[in-house]
Parts: sequence; structure tokens; C-alpha cells
Amino acid sequence: MSKEHDVSAIACQFQIDGGFAGATSYGSGHINDSYCITFRQAGIPIRYILQRINHMIFKNPIALMENIQRVTSHLAAKVSGEPDRSRRGLTLIPARDGRAWHVDADGSYWRMYGFIENAHAFDAVESTDQAFQAAKAFGRFQKLLVDLPAPPLHDTIKDFHNTPKRFVALEQAIASDVAGRAIFAEPEIEFAFAHQSIAKALIDASLPERITHNDTKFNNVMLDDVTGQGICVIDLDTVMPGLALHDFGDMVRTATSPANEDEQDLSKVTMQFSMFEALVRGYLASADFLSKAEKQHLVSSGKLMTFEQGIRFLTDYLQGDPYYKVSYGEHNLHRCRTQFKLLESIEQQEERMERLVQSIEQPY
Repeated sequence: MSKEHDVSAIACQFQIDGGFAGATSYGSGHINDSYCITFRQAGIPIRYILQRINHMIFKNPIALMENIQRVTSHLAAKVSGEPDRSRRGLTLIPARDGRAWHVDADGSYWRMYGFIENAHAFDAVESTDQAFQAAKAFGRFQKLLVDLPAPPLHDTIKDFHNTPKRFVALEQAIASDVAGRAIFAEPEIEFAFAHQSIAKALIDASLPERITHNDTKFNNVMLDDVTGQGICVIDLDTVMPGLALHDFGDMVRTATSPANEDEQDLSKVTMQFSMFEALVRGYLASADFLSKAEKQHLVSSGKLMTFEQGIRFLTDYLQGDPYYKVSYGEHNLHRCRTQFKLLESIEQQEERMERLVQSIEQPY
């Protein structure tokens, strides 16, 4: 049986009218399998997104889908009076048994969303306006979820942004050195220990727990094709309780440097102040729920998330690359180096970044 035939059969397990007309692989994600599905309804092609949840990463797919179901329903209610409301959030298509997911004969979990037309996600930031729009969209996403009713959402990945525990994992990887690589990463190991205090920066600040996205890469916001506005936040697998600044910090990490994540020419790695300014202004334009303490730690969050990702790459390298996909032996080490170089660039501009944040008025 062909893969397309499998996808066709699975797609038909969801509550969609019309006939299956085709499927193609979709997106650039590395975790889940995603397809753009087309059904013909009264002769008109209607598109949907079908995804297989990677249960090797997300160990409890039902809890994950319960989170997404609650979050998408809450967001839909919040934007119900807005123009173009159907494009302002993801819409789950229920399975034929009424659940928000379908389990196939192999035990894999699948979900389906309505396709958001006339908008695109981009893998790389092309302008400061795009950075502004993405940050504004993520801030608005957090704001709309501030009053999500109890109970708390499930933790889809435990201790996902617990940086001190990530550092302990690094120490263990260094001590065991199962791949015999520690000798090749001595400068990076030294750098990590010299910056260990960063790991507790947000924990020590006693910031309030929020509902957060936890994967605020630029390509997780869809921008409207005409207006350029951040129209919809996508990829909700890691939405769970956390710190709002983990989201902002990861935006700084992923959107301010023009270099690729595995760039070997470290002279290309730099924190572009203009991009940082666009992120700050966009985020604060919508995230007006932030406390004074949260705003005061915006710059620290960029340092923290860059450091965290750097030690995660370093840990994976020392362990023999069990987590991140690699194309060659030193791939994770090069990824680590770009993060540490970006952290250095942030530190060099830290005072200027702090002055910018303080200059932006925000009500409390």
C-alpha cells in the first residue's frame, strides 16, 4: 500500500465532506510528518493540514491533543468578533468518532487542521518589519491565553526549559564522555562553565507562570500575504505552562542573527541590534500583561535561551548525537559554537539593549 494511499485513508477518518483529491508533504519541520491535503467540495478544492504526531518525542499524545483542543477553542472564542477570525487561529477538524485525533492501525496519532489560506511561514527573517510582526503575534498569543480557565495545561515535555537541569545533563555528558569527544570540545566546555550562572537567571527572578508557546521560531508565525501582519501562531505541540520570557528569549536567539544555526564561519554570527529592537517593540506592543519584573529581564532571557540551546547542542555532541539529526560528525559542535558566539555578541551589546527596553513605555 503506497504512502499516498495511507494518507488518503487516514484523511478520510476526519469529518470532511467531499472527495479526497490529493496530498503532498508540507513544511520544513523535523518532528512531525505533515501533509497538505486537498478535498473537492462541490467542485471546489479545499485544503487541510494533516499531521502525524511523533510519539517518540511527545510521549503522551492524548495529553498533547487535550492541550491543543483547549487552547484553540479558547483562542477561537477570544477572536470571534474580529474580521477574518477563521484565519486568526488554528481550527481542529474532529475525527469521525468525535475526538480531536485519530489513531491508525499502527498506533500512530494523527490530527487535522483547516488550512490557512493567503498566508505563509518563512524559515528566515527577511526584514525588521517581519521580526516586529512575528513578535507582536507571539505576544498577542500569550495575552489571549492569560485567562485560560483551570485546570493547568499538561506538560508535554517535562523540564523543557529547565536550564539548570540542562546544565546538569551537560556535566554528566562530560563526565561519561561516551563518544570520546570531550577532548575536541574543550574550549566550548570551558565557555559553558564560565557562563553557568546564566542558567538560573530567570528562575532566580521569581517570574509568574504563564501559558507559553515554547518554540517561538520565526517559522511558527504565518504572515498575511497582503498586509504582512502576523496572522496566526502555529505548531502548538509545546504550548504549556512556562515563563513568558522563555518565548521572547527564543525569538532573540532565532531571529537576530543572519547566520545559519550551523554556520562554520563564526564571523557571520552576530546579534543584529535592529532586529532586536523590532522584536522588543513588536512584543511589547501586544504583551501589555507583563509585570515590571518580566520587562526588566527581557535582555536576560535572550542570553538564557541562547546559552540553553548552546549547551543542548554541546551535550548532544558529547553523547554521540542521540537527539538532533546531524549530517556529519561535528555538526552539533558547530551548532554549539554559533550559539556561544551569538551569546558573546549579546553580551557585548547588553547595555545598549537594556537602555532600549527601558526607553519603551508600558503600563503596569
